[in-house]
Amino acid sequence: MANDHPRPGLSVGDRDAALDARLSQGLDEINFPATGTTAADQGALTVKVVDEAGELVGGLSAWTWGGLLGIEMLWVREDSRGDGRGGELLRAAEDEARRRGCDRACVSSFTFQAPAFYQRHGYVETGRTLGIPGGAEDVHMYKKLA
Repeated sequence: MANDHPRPGLSVGDRDAALDARLSQGLDEINFPATGTTAADQGALTVKVVDEAGELVGGLSAWTWGGLLGIEMLWVREDSRGDGRGGELLRAAEDEARRRGCDRACVSSFTFQAPAFYQRHGYVETGRTLGIPGGAEDVHMYKKLA
């Protein structure tokens, strides 16, 4: 029989930065020994391009950890799409990741976003998450950077 009453101390809420930090610390205590990495092996990475007026044209945010580049977000302003800016941002991130010792990259993109863009840049599909609103899927991709 299922327990319909939560245990004392259980709470549900919106994002909790302190909880996120503690969870990350707890996972690091497991992940570092299991992977042979340390905190020194991880870092944040951003790339951006601005126009002549200093306005953001596009940008990319990512992380690096233990030789892996993880792309979190890549966005290009609508009036600049199709002019090569996305590829420029991606190549710059990959180049920086290589400089940091990374030899592989991963990213995911909803089917209504840009999986074909990443595939044109050498990424291969490794799986999908179903159930994205609107009948979409989240396409997971990987690329060797060597």
